[in-house]
Amino acid sequence: MDLNADLGESFGSWTMGDDAAMFPLVTSASVACGLHAGDPVTMLDTCRAAYELDVRVGAHLGYPDLAGFGLRAMDLSFDDLFGAVLYQLGALDGVAHAVGASVDYVKVHGGLYDRTIHDAEQASAVVAAVQAYDPGLPLLGLEGSALVELAREAGNPVFHEAFADRAYLPDGTLVPHLEEEAVIEDPDEIVERALRLALKGEVTAVDGSVVRLTPHSLCLHGDTPGSVAVAAAVRSALERAGVELAPFA
Repeated sequence: MDLNADLGESFGSWTMGDDAAMFPLVTSASVACGLHAGDPVTMLDTCRAAYELDVRVGAHLGYPDLAGFGLRAMDLSFDDLFGAVLYQLGALDGVAHAVGASVDYVKVHGGLYDRTIHDAEQASAVVAAVQAYDPGLPLLGLEGSALVELAREAGNPVFHEAFADRAYLPDGTLVPHLEEEAVIEDPDEIVERALRLALKGEVTAVDGSVVRLTPHSLCLHGDTPGSVAVAAAVRSALERAGVELAPFA
């Protein structure tokens, strides 16, 4: 099982999360590319740390929404979103290569993540841009989403991620970020859900039904108070349960 976290989200003098504490816990790092979060120096430092710790680098692509941290849905045209994805891929890829690393996968963020679960037009713009940049670049996303299905049809390798600390709807999609019940905060519950996802491929939805999934990666969040300790507890529990931790890319 891969463990991924969204890293490199600081901007200028503003700090988001504790990347130094998260890096030893993960096998893949989804690095912000400067439009929803991150800046050139943060990208450089994050890619260098990933390379030194043998953590895979992913391009974490978002809407151009620094003020809203990329959590707001935006009605971009196909060309605008296509260009924004290419811009972010090129920026992170150049920085990664400068420190000996490489961009090994793509993951979308926040409002774009939620939007491309159902919105085929927005999802197709992302997939088209990834195809134009590198048709062999793997995409990490929510199982059954429009983005994952379109990427699979286009020939990109696709991998599924699951969330122990996000609430699921009965259809296997996530409760949207900005809704009150979207995030699970109880540490014991998060660890139990992570184990169940890794060992059984299932999670309980908000209505009590059981959702069957085939996760290749679990997302660990490190950008809220106490979340690093929870992420460490999740990794420790998985290791004790005999789950082999390794990057998917």
